[in-house]
Amino acid sequence: MSDHPNADQVAFWSGRAGAAWVARQAQFDGMMTPILEMLLETARPATGERVLDLGCGTGASLLRVAEAVGPRGHVTGVDISVPMLGLARHRVAEAGLGHVEPLNADAQIHPFDQGFDLALSRFGVMFFADPVAAFANIRGAMRPGGRLAFVTWAGMADNPWFRIPSEVAQARLGPVPRPDPRAPGPMAFAESDYVSDILARAGWRAAEFRAEALELTPPGTLPEVADFMGREGPASRIVTHHDGSEADVTAIIAGIADRIADHATPEGVRIPARLNVFTAVATD
Repeated sequence: MSDHPNADQVAFWSGRAGAAWVARQAQFDGMMTPILEMLLETARPATGERVLDLGCGTGASLLRVAEAVGPRGHVTGVDISVPMLGLARHRVAEAGLGHVEPLNADAQIHPFDQGFDLALSRFGVMFFADPVAAFANIRGAMRPGGRLAFVTWAGMADNPWFRIPSEVAQARLGPVPRPDPRAPGPMAFAESDYVSDILARAGWRAAEFRAEALELTPPGTLPEVADFMGREGPASRIVTHHDGSEADVTAIIAGIADRIADHATPEGVRIPARLNVFTAVATD
């Protein structure tokens, strides 16, 4: 057994989950474009700053932050997923961004250099085994007064992208055990007071929270988006739990298509989402 504190997450994101994100990189990036833009408006990376991108994934955020800080700045992207970092490195190299360093590491325990001006994350901080230790480690990498900004999901009930596939898949195959709502996973930071307490215990100050409602913008037709939702995320995990067949997957996709039909617009499928946005400042 590994003594790595986040061994389960390392294995998960370096296995099928990470491979799926790589295979569907364009779809994930397209879907999350409004979220990335909102995060950047909140974090405001500036020319010449040193930025730590937590859970940088396949690199979409790295490219945008690198543009914001310019060649006089520097961006360190951190992710535990080997396949996702591989694609991020390729995209960074292809763009000729010598001031960007994608790093395969765990932000909970990695011995970062000090002096970062900003740490930010788009859905990359909900997977720590010990979030207090993780945010304390991240704080230790910041200069005094350094900024933190990250976005998380507000919960299953307010996010049809997760809720609808889960409901459809369970209606087809049966229920699955309900996880600890605070266990590492996409919804672990749905409770704003819980997250604010984590930040305070980790030594951050001036923590602020706001809820944001926006629309996810997955590319493709309604059948293509339904296929995406039915083969990844909650539906995929439920199919795996019940050892479902391809016929089950096909039926689940059809059910999802029916449920999201009202979200089809002339501009494409637009899925409502509710997010939690947190900011804080590193203690001196």
